[in-house]
Amino acid sequence: MAVLSALLATHTAQPYKLELNFLALSAWLWGGMLYIWMMSLIFYRYTFFALAPGDLSPPYWINMGAMAISTLAGSLLIVNVADAPFLQSLLPFIKGFTVFYWATGTWWIPMLLILGVWRHVWCRFPLRYDPLYWGAVFPLGMYAAGTHQMIRAMGSGFEFMAAVPEVSLVVALLAWSAAFAGLLLSLLRRWRDRAHRHSH
Repeated sequence: MAVLSALLATHTAQPYKLELNFLALSAWLWGGMLYIWMMSLIFYRYTFFALAPGDLSPPYWINMGAMAISTLAGSLLIVNVADAPFLQSLLPFIKGFTVFYWATGTWWIPMLLILGVWRHVWCRFPLRYDPLYWGAVFPLGMYAAGTHQMIRAMGSGFEFMAAVPEVSLVVALLAWSAAFAGLLLSLLRRWRDRAHRHSH
């Protein structure tokens, strides 16, 4: 909602431009508070309950994707500062929280990779196609988009990060290709099994 409102605001005349930017800001802040509540429950789950390999499903990558899309929304608010005086007064706060969201999303990546190694290497949980893996592809693409937009919104001083969205995009494309290949193999295997049953 925050991203859509911020994007629509750039193509809307006043006074709706002002109202859409306020809606974007409110949704962005509400989403951040909701994230804190949800992460508290997830870390409580990690810390105080036994975690089986099967419990760690691919959608856990959405924990990172939520921060990536929050980075994108915050960056769009920074770009829209000229259209809303209240955004100008909050600019240092918005910039700080946008980087905070990006850093939190970035922190999730090594943790999720380590948990993936624990799941599939240490616990030997079979790695096979699951439609839920598409839930891991989107956050990777959003991380690339959010990082690119943040660099653009922050302006000078963030050029040293230019390679991050490029590498992230390549990783996202590789993840998409792996998920798509898994889907094709799964469909082919299902078709072969059905043909084998009909032949008998």
